[in-house]
Amino acid sequence: MRTDYDHWKPISVSDAVKIFAEIPARWYIAGGWALDLYLGEQTREHGDIDILILREEQAAIYAALANEWTLYKADQGTLSLWEEGEYLHSVGDVWVSRNEEAPFSFQIMLVETEQDSWVYRREPSIRRPLQDISLKTDQGIPFLKPEIQLLYKGGSKNIREKDERDFRKVLPFLDRQAAAGWLAQALRTQFPDGHPWIDYMNRPSD
Repeated sequence: MRTDYDHWKPISVSDAVKIFAEIPARWYIAGGWALDLYLGEQTREHGDIDILILREEQAAIYAALANEWTLYKADQGTLSLWEEGEYLHSVGDVWVSRNEEAPFSFQIMLVETEQDSWVYRREPSIRRPLQDISLKTDQGIPFLKPEIQLLYKGGSKNIREKDERDFRKVLPFLDRQAAAGWLAQALRTQFPDGHPWIDYMNRPSD
């Protein structure tokens, strides 16, 4: 078990593409990098890099990575080895490093699906067709759509300062109906008593 949670030296987006491009599974750049890929520029430093995969395709990911990488289940504040043949039913995050002493290089996020739909784990009534959860850069790099990534950021119990900054930075570039409207509705569904981002989106523009 490792406890060096801050021991990160993330790989680049291009390195992530080299690793995942040959794996027979769907994958998408997520997290803050997904938002930067949407904006077309790096807007801040990133302490890690997140790769989103479908839970049902985890075996292909494990088989492709396990020979060269050490994979850790990140669950309830602890890190433990993801063992060969072990199916992750509920673990949502896997941290990956070269070996047991090396810094962590990237994080894998496992998401739920049902009948060709992505399912938002925190509020399973929020879902979207799998073919409608991602975009690609001009170079063909798949990344999570910004409104879905912002839902993950805004839907946590405590919104971090960097997530607040990301939201305010990306919002002006979202399509008001397809993206911002969807995000507002999703937040209303998860937080029927209100959410500060909904109030912010409802403010009249200058």
